[in-house]
Amino acid sequence: MAGFHDITAAVIGAGFIGPVHVEGLRRVGIRVKGIAGISPEEAQRAAATLGLPHAYRDVDELLADPEVQSVHLASPNRLHHAHALAALAAGKHVICEKPLAMTSAQTTELVKAWRERPSQVAAVNYNLRFYPLSIHARSLVRRGEIGHVVHVHGSYVQDWLLYPTDFNWRVLKTEGGELRAVGDVGTHWLDLVGFVSGLEVEAVMADLMTVHTTRLMPPAGSVETFKGKESGQPVERQPVPIDTEDFGMILLRYKGGARGSLTVSQVTAGRKNCLRYEIAGARKALYFNSETPNTLWIGERAEANRELLRDPSLLDPDAARFASYPGGHNEGFPDTFKQLYRAVYTDVLNGRRSENPHYATFEDGHKEVALCEAIARSHREQRWVRVGEAVSSSVLV
Repeated sequence: MAGFHDITAAVIGAGFIGPVHVEGLRRVGIRVKGIAGISPEEAQRAAATLGLPHAYRDVDELLADPEVQSVHLASPNRLHHAHALAALAAGKHVICEKPLAMTSAQTTELVKAWRERPSQVAAVNYNLRFYPLSIHARSLVRRGEIGHVVHVHGSYVQDWLLYPTDFNWRVLKTEGGELRAVGDVGTHWLDLVGFVSGLEVEAVMADLMTVHTTRLMPPAGSVETFKGKESGQPVERQPVPIDTEDFGMILLRYKGGARGSLTVSQVTAGRKNCLRYEIAGARKALYFNSETPNTLWIGERAEANRELLRDPSLLDPDAARFASYPGGHNEGFPDTFKQLYRAVYTDVLNGRRSENPHYATFEDGHKEVALCEAIARSHREQRWVRVGEAVSSSVLV
């Protein structure tokens, strides 16, 4: 009987997140044959570090490998569109890091290409959907236990770009797109809250701020994500103008009348990688914090509030299947990748896409990019903007 061990994957991108994909794939049992980087030398270093059998010279060589059935895209944002199109055309299943592409025109093209290939699975790597307690929260909402959703609020905050000496390719509009904090981490929050609550954003009002309008680039150029603060060596740096946001606040109007608010920041000292959401229902409320992901707070009006610890025996069956360890044996960020890939590769093994998968599809990725375009336009014009109203070319240029 075929299993995950019969599937061979390869990864494009050897920076921070590419090796995380490799680890998650291995934990599921997928064979990872090799990796491609920005150069043959980077690929060779990554393959040696990760113990992979092959370092691809370039993306073309990887896509031409007949052993590779599935491709994970962990390359810079500006390359996602071309890499995803090429991988689909090569007959590969595709798991793409967010954002799916730089504009909604590009994501529309990718959705079309995906729909034309019904035997191929295509997903966007919104791994934060796969904390078991968030899936349990989703079940509570869908069963009507918290009542209809009245409003949601929350934040995604980090500190890895707090100083003007913190530099990474993501701060450059040409590499990552017009929206940086929103596009990099805010979309994780927006996708997750939509997944849990079932709500869909129809309009936004955004106010964004660039704290460091000049950043100091080291001689090496980009520093690997989250690695800049680990280096204490003084180096001569070049000032570079920055026009992507460090911080932002977004008001949300959802279809059906619910309201929401989101704060994003990559300049909040002490917050390393903290996603929080609170969903207020007509009867109960739910609160989740990604830095304490084994606890879900359930708010009550007429009785004591509760804290549910992640324990498969206490979770909704839909959530329990994504919890691998017993209660008290904590699971965290790396486990979300493992569980996401379990869901994706179950569809690969079945030879068909699930009708309503838990993982984000290319359609979900398209919706997030369209939402980002509305947020960018709202900030520029300082007004409410309906999703879909924005011009698709605006996110990049």
